Amino acid sequence: MPTLPTLAETARALVADGKGILAADETVSTITKRLKARGIESTADSRRAYREMLFSAPDIAGLIGGVILQDETIRQDSSTGIPLVDLLAGRGIIPGIKVDAGVRPLAGSSGEVITEGLDGLRERLEEYRDLGARFAKWRAVFTIRDGQPSEWCIRANANALARYAVLCQEQGLVPIVEPEVLMDGAHALERCEEVTGRVLRGVFDELYVARVSLEGMLLKPNMAISGQDAPRKASAREVAEATLRVLMRHVPPAVPGIVFLSGGQDHVQATENLNAINQLEVQKPWKLTFSYGRALQDEALQAWQGRAENVPAGQQLFHHRAWCDSAAALGRYRGDMEGLHSTQMGDTPWQTQ
Repeated sequence: MPTLPTLAETARALVADGKGILAADETVSTITKRLKARGIESTADSRRAYREMLFSAPDIAGLIGGVILQDETIRQDSSTGIPLVDLLAGRGIIPGIKVDAGVRPLAGSSGEVITEGLDGLRERLEEYRDLGARFAKWRAVFTIRDGQPSEWCIRANANALARYAVLCQEQGLVPIVEPEVLMDGAHALERCEEVTGRVLRGVFDELYVARVSLEGMLLKPNMAISGQDAPRKASAREVAEATLRVLMRHVPPAVPGIVFLSGGQDHVQATENLNAINQLEVQKPWKLTFSYGRALQDEALQAWQGRAENVPAGQQLFHHRAWCDSAAALGRYRGDMEGLHSTQMGDTPWQTQ
């Protein structure tokens, strides 16, 4: 197994001050749906062109520490013939890779799922490392219903996350451990906080048993948030307090960073809630930043529309959203930043006054 400093240094670099992670790891079927919804034909070339637009956006390296790729993308070359992983690495952005195989019904449970992909994972990780990946991601999914998630669902998925994480570290890759409690449902904030606590407790119990180096991993959880159909939506302050409370109870301080998923929040809501978490005047042992997919990409995708002449507009919107999220990771986001071009106030939020 590689020495601890190598993994720990990579983990810290991914969440360096003001930096977050772009989750560009949508499966072919998922990104195809998003492209088709905007009238864009989904081909290997169009998917590559879209992601290349994001990866090559000017001045993005000060805001994005890493990018999560998927199997198709990590093997693709840019329009100039440079492998996309080299395009990122050459800009100081760390390439990563999604390695789970998606969810399947969990045997012995009704309506719950287990994430699969452990078979052959050691060999796949070795190949991805040789292709240039320096970290990986595995997502487990939990739905809030009456009596669910069950203890069986939590334990089964937590065990898979731990087995994935220790295999990553064996191959010299930093594992991002992603236990997502979905927003689906009408549950209140308090119910999400309680379930998130149970899930995190189960995950870290299994990581401890597997002897995963906490210093050489990152956690990618949901925020504690009201269900999308809840009659009352919690405020950003309430989300921040509940989220930090559950993290303080269950996440060891040895973990260098927590990179929140957006989980269905719109781009402004995800920014506002991250900012509120970082503005709380509480000693925080970890970096608290973002690993967003749609919340970082949707504005840029809408502007791009699959046309080469729209690339600059798409890149500007991507940079602006990353700039706002970077500010939120520092607790420096303000609502009036939405009406500004990021270049008006410096390329990075720590340059703002």
